[in-house]
Amino acid sequence: MSDPRIVLSVEGAVATIRLARPDKLNALDIDMLKALSNACDAVEEIAAVRVLILTGQGKAFCAGGDIAAWDGMAPQDFGHQWVRMGHRVFERLATVRMPVIAALNGHALGGGLELAACADIRIAERQAKIGLPETSLGMVPGWSGTQRLVHRFGPQIVRRMVLGGEMFSAEQALGHGLVDQVVEIGTALAAAKEYAVRIATRGPAALEISKLMLAVASGEDNGTAVEALGSILVAKTGDLKEGVAAFSAKRSADFKGEW
Repeated sequence: MSDPRIVLSVEGAVATIRLARPDKLNALDIDMLKALSNACDAVEEIAAVRVLILTGQGKAFCAGGDIAAWDGMAPQDFGHQWVRMGHRVFERLATVRMPVIAALNGHALGGGLELAACADIRIAERQAKIGLPETSLGMVPGWSGTQRLVHRFGPQIVRRMVLGGEMFSAEQALGHGLVDQVVEIGTALAAAKEYAVRIATRGPAALEISKLMLAVASGEDNGTAVEALGSILVAKTGDLKEGVAAFSAKRSADFKGEW
């Protein structure tokens, strides 16, 4: 990877992206965001990979955005270079073709929770804390905390975190649907790998298409998901093969409507 703080590894059908900045509780800066996007691109190019795990190194999953990385930015730079960069990268992670499991080895706060929300499944260790503390700093959640999190978890629980500053334990987060499983300290990655093996036994095409369909049903993604589904379907038809062959041969296409 372009940044040593984003570590990609592949073991059979399971890839793992690890945030490796434990001295800063895996807080993200611009270079890490870029490297995370690159890691998603790299994973998608490996046909054998059917599941992606995202985790952190050390005591935290991710403490969010590194304040030192954006403090002092001009307002327009903060909006364009920081917030929009985070949007692009998190959307890239949320829309990778394979299911994503977040193994929360520790706290997921602010941008860290927004990052975890990009995953399809979240497994948290018992000591993890979950919350959106941005308003205590005089700012708002900027990486889809008021958007993707509302779609996935419901508006009221997000209100409680954003407006009330409520912080939840892993067990409380489980009760509110913020995480899907709570495990003992030091076991999140192992539990995520076990769950990944279960997923990897299922049909990869069915998993990819189901993920797109769920995105449409949840209201997270209508236009691009529908286009992706339509493109996948058309790519399998005899009409597309005939159309490309006709174009290459500079002749009129003879479409037969073959599915």
